[in-house]
Amino acid sequence: MRSRTSVWLLVAAVSLVLSATPAHAYIGPGAGFALLSSMGVILTTVVLAGLAVLAWPFRMLWRLIRHPQRVKPWARRLIIVGFDGQDVQITDRLLATGQLPNFKRLAERGTYSRLRTTYPSISPVAWSSFATGVHPAKHRIFDFLDRDTKTYLPRLSSTRIGDVERFLKFGRWRFPIGKPELRLLRASKPFWTILGEHRIWSTVLRVPITFPPDRFYGAQLSAMCVPDLLGSQGTFLLFTTRPTGERFKEGGVRVPLARNGNGYEGKIEGPENMFLAGKPPLTIPVKVAPAADGARAHVALGDASVDLEVGKLSDWVKLTFPAAPLVNVTALCRAMLIELGEHVTLYLTPLNFDPENPAMPISHPSYYATYLAKKIGPYATLGLAEDTWALNEGVIDDKTFIQMTHDIDDERQQMFFAALERLRSGTLTCVFDATDRIQHMFWRYLEPGHPAARGSDGGPHKNAIEDLYRRNDAFLGRVLDRLKPGDVLAVVSDHGFTSFRRGVNLNAWLKANGYLTLKDGADGKAEWLHDVDWSRTKAYALGLAGLYLNVRGRERDGIVPANEAPALRAELVAKLSGARDDERATVGITEVFDTSRLYDGPYLGDAPDLLIGYNKGYRVSWDCATGVVAGPVFEDNTKAWSGDHTIDPRLVPGVFFCSHRIDVDDPALIDLAPTALKLFGVEPPRHMDGRTLFTANPMGQEARPAADKAVPA
Repeated sequence: MRSRTSVWLLVAAVSLVLSATPAHAYIGPGAGFALLSSMGVILTTVVLAGLAVLAWPFRMLWRLIRHPQRVKPWARRLIIVGFDGQDVQITDRLLATGQLPNFKRLAERGTYSRLRTTYPSISPVAWSSFATGVHPAKHRIFDFLDRDTKTYLPRLSSTRIGDVERFLKFGRWRFPIGKPELRLLRASKPFWTILGEHRIWSTVLRVPITFPPDRFYGAQLSAMCVPDLLGSQGTFLLFTTRPTGERFKEGGVRVPLARNGNGYEGKIEGPENMFLAGKPPLTIPVKVAPAADGARAHVALGDASVDLEVGKLSDWVKLTFPAAPLVNVTALCRAMLIELGEHVTLYLTPLNFDPENPAMPISHPSYYATYLAKKIGPYATLGLAEDTWALNEGVIDDKTFIQMTHDIDDERQQMFFAALERLRSGTLTCVFDATDRIQHMFWRYLEPGHPAARGSDGGPHKNAIEDLYRRNDAFLGRVLDRLKPGDVLAVVSDHGFTSFRRGVNLNAWLKANGYLTLKDGADGKAEWLHDVDWSRTKAYALGLAGLYLNVRGRERDGIVPANEAPALRAELVAKLSGARDDERATVGITEVFDTSRLYDGPYLGDAPDLLIGYNKGYRVSWDCATGVVAGPVFEDNTKAWSGDHTIDPRLVPGVFFCSHRIDVDDPALIDLAPTALKLFGVEPPRHMDGRTLFTANPMGQEARPAADKAVPA
């Protein structure tokens, strides 16, 4: 992905000049490059505003023709707060002990209920269904990863980034012609797009699977699957004088630091420079100058510098990579000295796009990211911004991860209140990720004997999860205090959470049971299924929840005839459902689901053939997730990533709070989109699978708890 992303990074500025299309005229500092000054942004905005005024009568006429009438809306503002992964059982326990007074206040005012999640219960799938009101076979997102049927290799399921093949060459310089493709693969319109067609404004902040951003009547900041500057989903850098040793298995790169006089030097390698023949990587020097006290150092990162103390995370630092005359690529990162003594080690977070000069479009309108940076200061733009991989690898500690997560959460809260203050009517939707990230990394301290705890009770961080729920409650109190007449507030989570104690290698099970065969002489240790003999393999696992058949005519080397696939699916469902972990005398897989029976829609053919419903405490193993076949079927999970939700969806429902009583029982995540439309007098389209939660205008209700949804006492 690095080469594909670098195309966007270094092509955008030149392509703007070559194409000179009005659609890109307002991008401000450029799509990743400081080519247009702030004055250029102002002048462009003035020109566009003037054109908008001139076009207003014609737009109004077209609007009247297209939407002659609309039912009077029930709500003036709909505010949706998403707490990714908030769990029902933890919520109930803290409500019962009086630790969530504002959640209780909201529940007593209207509704508190469990919320059915999606199959599978994975964030990109769930939030896509939340946005569109449809099951995955209608929005095409089934996992973080999809598989390329021609290569059997994984690819990002939500975004397609293309290449530029034509260049003008002048000596060693190459100037690209045209623009690369950048496309969001999620299908079906989200509710904010449909509302926008009726001129109802929506602000959408960091809702997963919005990269590249939707174009609609409103504003949006992209979230999950926004890459870093290297084109990955988050690659941290560790500069060190220590021998490099083995590579990191997850999301990190070791970079050597060399002694130079009294200091140390290295270099940061960025994306490939597409302006130069041979596409060498962009680089900037790294210099570490230790102070005399041995506890601090002056660190230069290109033309930026920062004074660091050992063990303390810096604020955001802006990095500038020179690419070509008048063309720079900027990024943001945070830095921390891990050690400064016999050896020197410097940690850098993944290189986030600079929101003032984003290297790819991360907001709509494109200047909205810049506006937010001017409003609240620099902020994280990476889709998965909290560096879980660095904690998994033991590079950073619990304290640093919690600080990083809380800081990102603070940025999000500032964005939210800035948007809420400006919202007169319409919708505001904002998803907060901290609940998900903290539970993933700190569940090990909730359960005595968790293999990932390694004998530690967490010390000062053992209550990190409950502390975050209380932090979210305080935030909710500030939101409740800002509600106005005509407002509807909904708080939702896309799924719940549970323990991840044991990993399951499905590919090892398939091999042991004769459904997957290795190449002659292969040991199965190669990643991404490179050791698999496809001419003798009937089924394989890829991603976090899916299992695929090797179907003839679909996969490149498929051997399963299409007419035999249903019988093979049924056979695998029967054998895997109820699969036991004999070492723990426990069921590891509760049920396997045939997607042809779960879904109905135009993208059913893109779905995994089977979804694995793991029991609580189980999840796909780390080896299986990276396509390694070797090893046991069941094994302990010893990583800090110790909680998860990619299991049987019936075991991890989300939560739903609302400032008004809903009219239906057993609400589901897919119900939020049609409900949003209904609240504004827009009839939900017939293809939506969700149902509206209000059958009548809720605005006349008196605040009181519903008897069947009472708050735990």
